[in-house]
Amino acid sequence: MPQALIILTTMRSYSSLVSTMLGQHPQLYGLPELNLFAAAKIKDLLGFSKKVRPNTLHGLLRTVAQLEFGDQTPPHIQRANAWIQQRSGWTGARMLQHIARRVAPRACIEKSPSTVLRPEFIQNAYRTAPRGHFLHLVRHPRAACNSLHRLVAETDRLTGRQERELDPEQVWLDTNRQVSAFMDSLPPGQGMRLRGEDLLGDPGRYLPQVCQWLGIRDDPQALAAMLHPEQSPYACIGPPSARFGNDPNFLRNPTFTQREIPEQSLEGPLEWTPGDPQGFSEATIRIARRFGYR
Repeated sequence: MPQALIILTTMRSYSSLVSTMLGQHPQLYGLPELNLFAAAKIKDLLGFSKKVRPNTLHGLLRTVAQLEFGDQTPPHIQRANAWIQQRSGWTGARMLQHIARRVAPRACIEKSPSTVLRPEFIQNAYRTAPRGHFLHLVRHPRAACNSLHRLVAETDRLTGRQERELDPEQVWLDTNRQVSAFMDSLPPGQGMRLRGEDLLGDPGRYLPQVCQWLGIRDDPQALAAMLHPEQSPYACIGPPSARFGNDPNFLRNPTFTQREIPEQSLEGPLEWTPGDPQGFSEATIRIARRFGYR
């Protein structure tokens, strides 16, 4: 397939903002969350969306409406749904290959956090784009876990039902450990690890490094374009039948403002387990320190 950038990242790790910023580069095309690597075929993704989580399909609906029909108006979202239904027998790889050809010569960026939930999903991504670039985007476990805990609590409040028991630290640990094992298996130069706090705190330093790794332009015009994620066609709340595809908070306020992100500590009790003095496990601390966190 044409060249692609696959962002491997745990939920609540700045992926919506970072991928959309990179996607404004004139040689890249940032996509919303497509979730294509987490299903064998499109019909499986459709079934999961219908029975479990409707938002799963929003990114793909918006992408197809934009690329095949020119915009994301409600009629074109409806046409996109029919278009996807007609191709329910496609694999996720075939769908991404089709999308990549539609955006060529720009290289597409895929960033679905669902990809890192299982090692086989990560391997699906690699089989789809064996010559692609793989960016491991990380966030400090305290910040990421706090954000995930708040998201689950807000989802429970809005839906009126209790989500399954979820341990934010275990999610962070398992997914980052799986991605790290995959990244270690890549040939030199095909993978890169990036702390989201570094990029957002000093884009003038880190955006050129990403561009040089990808082998694309790093001139002032290209770098300036990446500071305006709000110009992406997907950087807004979508129509009623496909509202999301990225973090809702980002979609409500997609403008980037450079800011220093305060350092957090790996020491001390965890805010989402009040009354329990136990802090992060040794396994979490070990891998977080590998990423440069303290």
